[in-house]
Amino acid sequence: MNSRITVTAQAPPRHRMAGVLASSTIGSVVEWYDYNIFATSAAVVFPSVFFPHATPFVGAMESFATFAASFVLRPVGALVFGHFGDRYGRKTSLLVTLLMMGAATVLIGLIPAADTIGPAAPLLLVLFRIVQGVALGGEWGGGVLLTTEHAGERRRGLWGSLPQIGSPAANLCASGMMALAAAVSGDAFLQWGWRIPFLAGAVLLLIGVVLRLTVSDSPAFRKIKQEGQTARFPLLSLFRHDTKNLLLAAGSRIGVDVAYYTFATYSLSYLTANLHLRTNVGITALAVGAACEIVLIPLMGALSDRIGRKKVFLGGLAVFALWSFVFFPLVGSGSPALVILAFAVALGLGHAGTWGIMGSLYPELFRTQERYTGASFSFQLAGIFGGALAPFVATTLVASSLGLAGVTIYLLGSCALSCGCLLALPETFRSHLRVAEPGRQPGPAFPNERKERP
Repeated sequence: MNSRITVTAQAPPRHRMAGVLASSTIGSVVEWYDYNIFATSAAVVFPSVFFPHATPFVGAMESFATFAASFVLRPVGALVFGHFGDRYGRKTSLLVTLLMMGAATVLIGLIPAADTIGPAAPLLLVLFRIVQGVALGGEWGGGVLLTTEHAGERRRGLWGSLPQIGSPAANLCASGMMALAAAVSGDAFLQWGWRIPFLAGAVLLLIGVVLRLTVSDSPAFRKIKQEGQTARFPLLSLFRHDTKNLLLAAGSRIGVDVAYYTFATYSLSYLTANLHLRTNVGITALAVGAACEIVLIPLMGALSDRIGRKKVFLGGLAVFALWSFVFFPLVGSGSPALVILAFAVALGLGHAGTWGIMGSLYPELFRTQERYTGASFSFQLAGIFGGALAPFVATTLVASSLGLAGVTIYLLGSCALSCGCLLALPETFRSHLRVAEPGRQPGPAFPNERKERP
């Protein structure tokens, strides 16, 4: 009978850990770069290129629909790649997801406009976006597991936060490439300039593949593989042992997703469509916010090693909730400096304080046998109810009688939901990573008698 026990992780040699961190972090940058240039383009490019005959409101909604399509498939990717990652190893799954994401991104950059090939253009856009969604669904969990399962216990929060830098770093790269493409192409940006960032993804893909070929699977996975303890059906095993943690982890992320995609994606459309500001104002503000995140994410991860994952996560949610009253008034001022400030606080404090903790908190909630599936599926399941809907809901609310006040209420409700789920989760920062072994009697998931760190 399998049961839950804990095992103590030892920090690997520094040279090996450096290779793991480089592979996970840079691979994460590649995946999120590909994903984020689509998000930015969905707000400022695709309505004109792929939905040129729709009204501005309908065009924006159709564009955000292509953006949302990937969220529906991300849990599928989490289950598929989580299954193979828990059964056969993290490394192979990560290589496949990276190749899928890179190929889809380059192909998006080659799609002719709707004026050239008609309805086939948006259909191809949705198809390649779905491939991106499946790939990212398997990427995130495997990337953070490589670091958390290699890391020593005292710094697992710090090491687990480093792959999370991939998202804002990719955002910075994507914003920079979009700004560069806009500067190079000028008035022809909507004709061909927007394609440059997508095609440039091929270079990042090559770098990511080379790095991922150099790392090995984690010691935690190799141990259960050698001892024949891998779960035959990780998803079924996950529901048998950790259904509560799975659902609570998903709920804890919904508010983060709603806030992030409202601030970082919908607001770009709001700046151009509603306020008629130049595109580069929003892109610059997004880049500054991403730069703030890159600095603060590892600090938040390190802080969680000292005071706990939940306290830091709750602090980030509090920033999101409070900033929901301030963000759009600052953006609505039309002042580039105030727009930049709005993004810097929302992303640099709110998102860094939550996003930076997920890389350690979610893997710590699940056993090694189902960790890839559990961390990935809970993370991606939240995206359907959070990130996928946020741009739609915000666009609809702003067009209604509620206006921006409705968006604030939506943000507050989402953050309250996440706070409740987070408070119901166990605190994991002093717990060893769990693994099941035969011949042990069942025990609590996070026993009080566990060995504490000095």
